[in-house]
Amino acid sequence: MTPDVVRVLIASPLEAEYAERIAAADRRVRLLYAPDLLPVPRYQCDHGGIARELDEGQLARWSRLRAQADVSFDFDWQAPGQIPENSPQLRWIQGTSAGIGGLLERTGLVNTSIVCTTAAGVHGVPLAEFALFGLLYFAKSVPQLAQWQAARHWQRHTVRQLAGSRALLVGLGGTGREVARLLAACGAEVCGAGRPGRSYDVPGAASYVCDTEIGSVLPETDALILACPLTERTRHLIGARELGLIRPGAIVVNISRGQVVDETALTDSLESGHLGGACLDVFETEPLPAGSPLWSMSNVLISPHSASTVGAENGLLTDLFIDNLRRWLSGQPLRNVFDRVAGY
Repeated sequence: MTPDVVRVLIASPLEAEYAERIAAADRRVRLLYAPDLLPVPRYQCDHGGIARELDEGQLARWSRLRAQADVSFDFDWQAPGQIPENSPQLRWIQGTSAGIGGLLERTGLVNTSIVCTTAAGVHGVPLAEFALFGLLYFAKSVPQLAQWQAARHWQRHTVRQLAGSRALLVGLGGTGREVARLLAACGAEVCGAGRPGRSYDVPGAASYVCDTEIGSVLPETDALILACPLTERTRHLIGARELGLIRPGAIVVNISRGQVVDETALTDSLESGHLGGACLDVFETEPLPAGSPLWSMSNVLISPHSASTVGAENGLLTDLFIDNLRRWLSGQPLRNVFDRVAGY
């Protein structure tokens, strides 16, 4: 039976124009939106923000709002670990990140009956563009060019090209598919690595290997791009053994999660010169500690976990949420339902 009314809570910072679109998505939607109670964004499309100093009356308002919610856009900014108690009617949460497994584990929500959906696919294009940028950054010797420009030094030299290079792409979801498309368009030969027992048909990927067998292709790999979810299977998937197998001078790009790579082993391989460079958007500890040697390495490009954040993000998230909301109201399967067994 479809509900007569569905109360939708906006639980993290979101511009009014997008909230209005959600409210207008269906006549049964009753929006619970109080932007004056939500955290203040630190940057455009920030879904964390800085919590406001709310008085008792404002906190009581927030408690009343979340207690009414049937559906929530994002996780409660104030107490995500207490969602079942604070929002007893809540049946579904639409996350604003593709990787929500860690949050669900930390809060215990993974053990509840609340349906959680991810933002998989929303960030695929900007992450793929960042991966391509990272590979070009090193292939075209940008660190060296920047040094020479600062020194007003003119020296002709030779660079590499992506066309004809071999890339191993670990993770063939929405982001991985975008990476494969871009790299193939540049003439790179892409080998996709996915889970054992699954078949893949990813445009741009010329071949496939199980992620448990990547050692067999690493010696012929010029670029290793990590775009997989973080699960117990993928934690430290890339360690000293794998980095030792990779072709000397290869580039590592991580747009996955920092824990997919053994950061100590990565640092050692970069310091030794075995790796040609690393383009990193994620790290084992975030923010990256000031004492990390990665900061001072000329063969490392550091991004503060921001490669996926673009100005269009909230519009894309709203599109996804409205599509899922209409599916919810009509009893159709939701997109991007978090798989508690797989961990993503």
